[in-house]
Amino acid sequence: MPKGTHDAVEDPRNESILISVNGELLPRSEAKISVYDSGYLVGDGVWEGFRVHRGCMLFVDEHLDRLWQAAKVIGMQLPFSRQELLLQVQRTLDANQMRDYIHVRLMVTRGIKKTPSQDPRLTISGPNVVVIAEHKQASENTKKDGISLFTSTIRRGSPDYLDPRLNCHSKLHEVQALIQAIEAGADEALMLDINGFVSTCNATNFFMTKNGEVWTSTGKYCMNGITRGHVIELCDRLGITCRQKDFSLYEVYGAEEAFVTGTFGGITKVQKIDGKPLGENEWSSLISRLQEAYQDLIEEEIKTRLKKT
Repeated sequence: MPKGTHDAVEDPRNESILISVNGELLPRSEAKISVYDSGYLVGDGVWEGFRVHRGCMLFVDEHLDRLWQAAKVIGMQLPFSRQELLLQVQRTLDANQMRDYIHVRLMVTRGIKKTPSQDPRLTISGPNVVVIAEHKQASENTKKDGISLFTSTIRRGSPDYLDPRLNCHSKLHEVQALIQAIEAGADEALMLDINGFVSTCNATNFFMTKNGEVWTSTGKYCMNGITRGHVIELCDRLGITCRQKDFSLYEVYGAEEAFVTGTFGGITKVQKIDGKPLGENEWSSLISRLQEAYQDLIEEEIKTRLKKT
């Protein structure tokens, strides 16, 4: 069984879910996209992933902000409103009777091509929109035991050729980094930026603690993580110094603790990096404080959303 920040408790209900493909609800086995789809042909599309608890789509406004920004960056006109898209997501959730511990994957590609090609002018349809909602509860074992990282030779790219903040379908370099980590016996990959400083992980954002402070990268070469942003805000709320700065593996290997952040796993402790153990087996009080504060933030979000309904 693979181990990582996306470890989930097995749920047999996912075998019979309905998936929304351009607004049509289809059984999992029948949900398909054409081989001429832009996303399949050249990775031309954008996506978002967010959680649903107690019927509330958590931090969905921030996710939609990021989706619309990504579509604008790649020159893809979205022919629907945010509200129309949310109605499509809600329809999918309702059809599957989903309310708690749900993960939604929302994917938008440029559309169907006339012929296999990179040229967007050969697109002959509007965007394809797929909504996959699954019953996914994060593994308690992963949360308790933490994960190990391996530093990949695959670097996070420069913003002038593929901005790492763009949440697009082109993820091959991250897959390559993860494969290196797996082959090295680790769970996930730590990635450096073009200058050799620590940037992010293949699917999550990286933080470490040093002398009672929290350090993370500058944000120039890392994923535009919504959970990352929340953790930085929580540090300010809790009076914890959070430094967004350049730092190398030299500092990382001497860190007191480290953790990664992501929409699905929240805050996950890192036990080892490149085979070197970090901290103790138990969570540090600093990481525990942030984990508790993040859960409180989720509760605040749920209460705010329930008031609006």
